[in-house]
Amino acid sequence: MKKITKEKLKSSAKKMFAFILNPRFVMCFGMAWIITNGWAYISFALGTFLQITWLAAIAAAYLAFLWIPGTPEKIVTLAISIFLLKRLFPNDEKTLGVLKRMRERVITAVRLKKKEHAEKKKDKKDKK
Repeated sequence: MKKITKEKLKSSAKKMFAFILNPRFVMCFGMAWIITNGWAYISFALGTFLQITWLAAIAAAYLAFLWIPGTPEKIVTLAISIFLLKRLFPNDEKTLGVLKRMRERVITAVRLKKKEHAEKKKDKKDKK
């Protein structure tokens, strides 16, 4: 297994922050957040202020669901923001390049794990 050095960790963190704080990604993430969460906060505020009980109740129920540990909302928000980034800014090679490299690393890691698992399974079968 590869050893993680302080410099590698620092470099990876810097790249990740540069990707996340990219103005185009921030805008897409904001739109995705409005789609997944923001409507509920706005609806709850309007329902409470205008005394529309059904609107406040629906928003409160959804917000309660969001605060349960393990909800997939953050994953969905990230997926929607990446989708929006690809659709709205198809020529943003810098940000999309980072996504492509991250995807390739994940695919490589999954393939390596599958290969290791198959080898362990074969070794275990050979020992029997």
